Amino acid sequence: MGTYTHDMLIRDALLSHEGASAVFESHGLGCANCLASSMETLDAVASMHEIPVDVLIADLNALDTDAGRRSEDA
Repeated sequence: MGTYTHDMLIRDALLSHEGASAVFESHGLGCANCLASSMETLDAVASMHEIPVDVLIADLNALDTDAGRRSEDA
């Protein structure tokens, strides 16, 4: 089941799974350290860095969400 979408904020993607930052890094993105992560969407960051957004989203959706999903209580 895919949980990441074009209009999702980078920050929300990073907070949703402990492996998300590694996915961004694999695409050459240092989103975990970027101030814009709380304002920019996955679509915007992919467009700015000339990365196919569908590939980025597919890689995020491929994360093992059961093993790495962050708890709402954390």
